Amino acid sequence: MKIVIQRVTRSAVRVAGEEIAAIARGLLLLVGAEKGDSDEPVQWLAEKILNLRIFSDGSGKMNLSCRDVAGEILVVSQFTLAGDCTRGRRPGFGQAAPPDKAERLYRLLIQELSASKLRVVAGKFGADMQVALENDGPVTFILER
Repeated sequence: MKIVIQRVTRSAVRVAGEEIAAIARGLLLLVGAEKGDSDEPVQWLAEKILNLRIFSDGSGKMNLSCRDVAGEILVVSQFTLAGDCTRGRRPGFGQAAPPDKAERLYRLLIQELSASKLRVVAGKFGADMQVALENDGPVTFILER
């Protein structure tokens, strides 16, 4: 799985003009599943996301986790993270996981994150979504496992 982690002051997802999920301070996660991905690393990924010290402490140093700041989490599926742009001008998606497998992994990640008792909301898997965010910093990381 590939996950883009963005520290945000707010973020929201709209589908067909209707806001379906929104958060205040926390993390926006863009999640892409690839062929060969399994359930096994999902718990590790969730724990890493929850405990990454990427929020500023009183001294302005990245020393606090999403758990520490009681941040909110918005999870959005994004199969384009599995895109291959190395050849030609059109990305190839041959490495993307089949939709049923990708959705299962996506839902498993949401379940693992939700066990933290933080507020976790999600976009709509497979939908054409408009994602708004106010990146805080900007702070963005890519996590793969």
